[in-house]
Amino acid sequence: MEDIDAPAEPSIDFIPALCFVKRGVAKEKPEKVVLTPAELARVISETKEELGDNSDDDDENANDDDGNNDVEMEGADNENVNPEDEFSFGRYDDEPTTQVASVRDIAIVNENEQIEDEEDSEAEDEIIKPTDNLILVGHVQDDAASLEVWVFNAEEESFYTLHDFLLPSFPLCIEWLNHDPASESNGNLCAIGCMDPIVTIWDLDIQDSIEPVFKLGSKGNRKKNKEKFGHTDAVLDLSWNTNYTHILASASVDKSVILWDLDEGKPHTTIKAFKDKVQTISFHSSEPQTLLSGSSDGVVRLFDGRDLENINTNFLKWKTDAEVEKVVWNPNDGNLFVAGTNTGKLYYADVRQPKNYLWNIDAHPDEISGICFNTEIKSMLVTSGADGSLKIWKYGQTEAKEIYRHDFQIGRIQCLQQCPEDSFTFAIGGEKNPRLKVYNVKNFEAVRVCFGVGNSTDEME
Repeated sequence: MEDIDAPAEPSIDFIPALCFVKRGVAKEKPEKVVLTPAELARVISETKEELGDNSDDDDENANDDDGNNDVEMEGADNENVNPEDEFSFGRYDDEPTTQVASVRDIAIVNENEQIEDEEDSEAEDEIIKPTDNLILVGHVQDDAASLEVWVFNAEEESFYTLHDFLLPSFPLCIEWLNHDPASESNGNLCAIGCMDPIVTIWDLDIQDSIEPVFKLGSKGNRKKNKEKFGHTDAVLDLSWNTNYTHILASASVDKSVILWDLDEGKPHTTIKAFKDKVQTISFHSSEPQTLLSGSSDGVVRLFDGRDLENINTNFLKWKTDAEVEKVVWNPNDGNLFVAGTNTGKLYYADVRQPKNYLWNIDAHPDEISGICFNTEIKSMLVTSGADGSLKIWKYGQTEAKEIYRHDFQIGRIQCLQQCPEDSFTFAIGGEKNPRLKVYNVKNFEAVRVCFGVGNSTDEME
């Protein structure tokens, strides 16, 4: 007999974005936020006020010429949806605004309630070891969106959820950064881009936080004389400048890239050289002025930040056959990069040869969702596709050959990230149970034979 009291299975449940955090940067014991009733009441009041501001602003901007509105997650009704428009961007302007994971309904606990001590085993799990990686996982279940912080330890073969944050909107991209504007020392922060145009910054060393430490962008409010700045539509990708650590780049559906000054909390430079939404960006690892981008107009653009006055007109570009989903620098050679499209093609290029490609291949039958270079084996490339497959390639200057293909049975692979300390270990996010997997590709015999590497047992979910 069916249990009528059992919670219904979510109709939407998938992982759209994830990110590794390198070992040794997180606090051993993350701080816990314990709000007093007065503090919780303040947060609820401010959130209600912010929601009211947004509602007023939506009314004021309903007839704006630019037609840009806030965007939220598509519901379960897929009738008349363009199959090539994965997140239904074309319909967002026609939909009512939906608040995801609102704190309107949070109850204030009784002041006399006492929080019981954690069990010893749980307390031990909350200690982050120097050999632990954190994996930041954006998770969407129906109308709820969250950032889950997982702990992964390859040596101990442990993998578990440490804590999570409720997010105000459906997450699309996650970027880790250790530049903390509020401190003279390095931090452990992550930036999240969502369907909402505001980039939120969260402190990973704080558990149970119900609000970000700061935000980048403002929708503005004319009645309250609040300035409108930043993006006007969904944020699709983020890239932190590891050399100029106070700079974070964001790419948006609004056809722009913003270089944010984290110390000021304001845009430093806005790039508007695009004819369609910007889907992917990547700062060069050793040339801090160099930014690579890919957009839905099918063009890869390379910008030089040393010439900000002409940055919207003076850039290098490469044309592809479709929308550019991913651009990734080759960490083994700073002159080379790869771009993946929504038709499953890979393009390999040298920045010293504008407009031309070294090679291009049909890598997947559907869009490219992840690309990773191996830093130990300089001829090894790993890709993932919306077809649900992970592929390992052996590549060079003139060609790339498929070595192995694997289907993890998690549906469409939405995201792929590489462990900073082990370029054979990957976190993979999908849309079917278990949805999140961590896997070492040394387990594939074809990889061991082709590249001459040893075996591994890492497979976690």
